[in-house]
Amino acid sequence: MPVTVYDVAVLADFRQPGAASAALAAEVHAQAEAALSTVLVHVPAPQQPAGPLGFRHRISDLLRAGAATLARDDQPVAARLLVVRRPWTRPAALSVRAERTVLVADRPPAEPAVYEQARHCFGAEAAWAPAGPRAREQLLRVAPDARIDPDDWHEIIDVAHWWRDRDGFVGDEPVVGLRGPFPVDLGDLRVRWLGDTSPFPQWEAVPFGAELPDEFLRTVDFLVDFQQTFSRSALEAMAAGVPVIVGEHLRPFLAGAALHSPPDGVPALVREVYADPERYRAVVDRAREFAERHYGHRSHLVRLARYGIRPRINVPGPRRELVPAAPAGPRRILMAAEDDLSLLLAVARRLPAGLAAVVVTQSSEAPIAHREGFLTEYIPSREALGVPEPRWTRLLRDRLAHLVDLYAPEVVVVDGLPYEGIVRAVRDHPGVTWVWMRRAMWPRGAGAEWMAAGRAFEHVLEPGEFAALADDGPTVAERSRVHRVGPITGLDAGELLDAARARAELRLDDRPAALLRLAPEHPEAIERIAAHLRRHGFQLVLAESPVAATPMPSVAGARIVQPHPIGRFLRAFELTVSTAGYQAYHEHLASGVATVFVPDRRAALDDQVGRARYADAAGVALTVEDPASAELDQVLDAAVRPEVRAALRRRCAELTFGNGAAAAAAWLSGLTARVRG
Repeated sequence: MPVTVYDVAVLADFRQPGAASAALAAEVHAQAEAALSTVLVHVPAPQQPAGPLGFRHRISDLLRAGAATLARDDQPVAARLLVVRRPWTRPAALSVRAERTVLVADRPPAEPAVYEQARHCFGAEAAWAPAGPRAREQLLRVAPDARIDPDDWHEIIDVAHWWRDRDGFVGDEPVVGLRGPFPVDLGDLRVRWLGDTSPFPQWEAVPFGAELPDEFLRTVDFLVDFQQTFSRSALEAMAAGVPVIVGEHLRPFLAGAALHSPPDGVPALVREVYADPERYRAVVDRAREFAERHYGHRSHLVRLARYGIRPRINVPGPRRELVPAAPAGPRRILMAAEDDLSLLLAVARRLPAGLAAVVVTQSSEAPIAHREGFLTEYIPSREALGVPEPRWTRLLRDRLAHLVDLYAPEVVVVDGLPYEGIVRAVRDHPGVTWVWMRRAMWPRGAGAEWMAAGRAFEHVLEPGEFAALADDGPTVAERSRVHRVGPITGLDAGELLDAARARAELRLDDRPAALLRLAPEHPEAIERIAAHLRRHGFQLVLAESPVAATPMPSVAGARIVQPHPIGRFLRAFELTVSTAGYQAYHEHLASGVATVFVPDRRAALDDQVGRARYADAAGVALTVEDPASAELDQVLDAAVRPEVRAALRRRCAELTFGNGAAAAAAWLSGLTARVRG
C-alpha cells in the first residue's frame, strides 16, 4: 500500500494549553492557505495526565475543516519536513520518516541529556530552532554543540482573523486589560484582569477560559503586558487593534509598535494616549503593520522555504494600497556595525538611487534603522548570548555568510572591530568586495590585533577626524591604503532646525537652555552638572536615545526628551554638555553650539579624552576630564558666561569641514560599479 508523503508533519502533544496550541494552529492554517499538506502526529508528553484525547478546540477545528490530517498509530508517516514541538522524543513503535527535521524550542530543556536523546530519536542532522532570543541564549549555553537554526522560529498570527476596525473607545473612560504579573495598583482606571484572582479588589477578574481572547480584547482599550518576553497575548492585541503597553526592555524589538512605560507610569500614559485619538490610531496602525510584516503567515512560509517547502499556490500578502511595480530590484550593499549605527546610517541615507543598504547590527539601535526604512538584520552580541568565544566566532561567521547568501550584496561594509568571525566570513567570500570602516582616535598601543585583522579587508574607509593631529593610533605607514573622507555627521548644516523652530518644538521658554548629552551610567555627574547650571538660570534638557538600554536618570528641574536625531535641535541651546564620542563631537563642532565635553572613559578603543583635549586646545570647546573633580565647577563657571560662549561660537565658525557622508556614499557606489564591470 503506497504511503502518502505530506509536505509537513507536526509531532506534538495537541492537548497543550492556550498560547502553544494557538501558535501551532496558526502555522497549520498558513500551510493550508499555501496548499501545503499537513499531518499531525500526536505524542502525549510524559508530564501530561493520562486520559482520553482532549485536543484544544483550535486543533479540533483544523481537523474538522480538513486543514490537517491526524496520523493513525497503526500506519507509518512520511513527510518532507518534520516539525517537532515538545516532547522531543517519540515512542519506539512510532514510524515517522522525514527528509528534514526541525525541533522548535520556546523553552529549551536545561538538561544536556535531553539533547542527546533527541539526537538519538531524530538524527544528528535535526536542527534546533529557538522561538526567540532568550531561547537561543539557553540553547547556546546548554547545548553549544547542537545544530541551531540561524533564524528564530517565532510565533505567527493571522492578522485578518483578529483585526477589528473600531468605531471608538469601549466607554467614556479608558478600560485597561491586564495580563501577567504586575506590581502596582492603577488608581481609578477600570481594569479587567485576565486571571482567576485579581491582586487588587477593585479590578475585575476574568478567569482563564471564561472569554475567548478575541472577545476579551473587544472589551478593552489597552492591553498591559509586563512579561519578560514578547508574549502571544501582546501580539494578538496588536493584530486586533488594541494598543499594547510593555516594559522598556522590549523597546529594541518592537520598532515603535508598542507603548513603553515603567509600571508606575502606566496610568498617566493611558490617559495621555486616550485623550489623543490621532496618536491612539497611529499606534494601532503601526502595531498592525508590525504584526503582519514580522509575524504574519508569510513569515512562516519564508522559513519553510529554507527547509525546501514552498507554497503550491501564491499567498496574498499584507493588504495595502496598490503602488506601481518597480522595474527591477535594487542592488544591495550590506552595512554592518557592532553598536553605534550613526555613521553607517549617515552614509546609507546618501547612497544613490538603485543602491539599497541592508543594515546589520548587534545594537539596540536596530529599530532606528528599521524606522528609517532600511532592511535591518539583528545579530545578538557575544555578551547578550553569554557564549564562549569559539562558539561566538562560529556563530558570527555563519550568520554573516547567511546574510551574504541571502542578499547577494556587491559590497559589504563593516564599521567596528574586525572580530575573528568577521575575518573568517571575509576569507570565505573572496568574490565579495569587503570594506572596513575604520575610525581614528584609538588610544596609544591599543588595537594592534585589530589592525592586523583589518588587513583581511580589500579596502579601508576612514571617516575624517577633527582631532586627527592628536591621534596616537595607527601610523602613517599603516594608513597608506586608506580612502579618507571628511568627518561624517548624520545631518548636513541645512538640515538643522533654526533656533526659533527648534525651541518651539522642544517647548522651551525664554530662559537660556542647556542640553545634557551624557552617558546615563553616570547619574552622579549628571546631577552635579544639572545643579550647577540650574543655579545660573538655565532650563535643562536631557537627551535620551529612544532605544537606550539604560534609561536616563531623573533629574530635578530637567526634561528628558527622545527626539531623533537630537542633532536637528542643537541650535535651540545656548550651551551643551556632551560626551566626546565621534558623532556627538563632530555634530556639536559643526553646528557651532558652545560645548563642554565630558569624555566617557569607558570607551576602550575610542580616545575620547584625546579628542576632547584637542577641542579645548583649539579653542572650539571646553573640556572636563574628571566630572568628580573641582575642575567641573571651574569650567562650568566659565561656560555660563555669555562672552565665553560667544568666543567658542566664533571659533567654531572658522572651521572648514563639511559632511563626509556624501563622499563616502559616492566612493562606495563607485566600488559597486567596479564590481559590476
